[in-house]
Amino acid sequence: MDTMHAVRGHRRGGPQELTYEDAPRPVAGAGEVLVAVRSASITRGELDWDATWTDALDGSGSPRVPIVPSKEVSGVVVAAGPGVTDWGPGDEVYGLIPFTRDGAAAEFTTVPAAVLAAKPPRLDHDRAAALPLAGLTAWQALVTHGGVRPGAHVLVHGAAGGVGSIAVQVAAALGARVVATATAETADFVRELGADEVVDHRAGRFEAFVEDVDLVLDTVGGDTQDRSWLVLRPGGVLVSIVSPPDPARAGGVFFVVEPDRTGLEELSRLVKDRKLTPRVDRVVPLEETPQAYAALEHGNRCGKIVIRMS
Repeated sequence: MDTMHAVRGHRRGGPQELTYEDAPRPVAGAGEVLVAVRSASITRGELDWDATWTDALDGSGSPRVPIVPSKEVSGVVVAAGPGVTDWGPGDEVYGLIPFTRDGAAAEFTTVPAAVLAAKPPRLDHDRAAALPLAGLTAWQALVTHGGVRPGAHVLVHGAAGGVGSIAVQVAAALGARVVATATAETADFVRELGADEVVDHRAGRFEAFVEDVDLVLDTVGGDTQDRSWLVLRPGGVLVSIVSPPDPARAGGVFFVVEPDRTGLEELSRLVKDRKLTPRVDRVVPLEETPQAYAALEHGNRCGKIVIRMS
């Protein structure tokens, strides 16, 4: 077969620009593997990223259309391209696809072999697909940029979302004391993840209840980020995945998550030790991908929205 079912966008825009259609089946090039996608996961704001539509992270490159969205994949290797020796047909893998490449909202996708890791045996493909982007973001925020150690006091904003729900678990696994902001509807869910305390951000200002924090993980931005400085102890770190913190203040970090096999293997170890379980809010078929992206903009979710291939 030289065609497949895929969801593609032929011009830049939101979910309304995505179409379920037949598309050419990709072929693995040098250093790549062809993966039969079993499940994929989607991220709020992904269709606004310059890297989704161009060949540069900052949008300075050439347009790249039609595009296939969804950067998190779990599936089975079908073929290995030239130079690949670490994966072969039948291997179950998962990973974060580089942002300037076509994604996993398709029956097949090609991925650089170096960014994939073995799928954790404890996870089915749905839950494995829910882990790479959120998991690597949480790991890189807490460990790479935040240097979290046992006993640290960590505040996670948006703790019921895709990144937040992983970050709470990872921080707890690292031995931190975790305070999280969420809504009253999701508070029990966040406590189950391992948060020591949950603050309903709708009922009051979190800075009235939280203080002396070593690290704030900002997944919200805006006024929430601005007020987060008030709860940091001297020498504390504010790590944002939304927007660069005020450069006039010391201790602010903004970063964009990067594909990383080593990080995935660390997350897999936490999964094996039963300290981390990706949470799935809902699973939808491939043809409902446009509606799934639209749903990301509305309502409370507990975990990720996952696309499952037929």
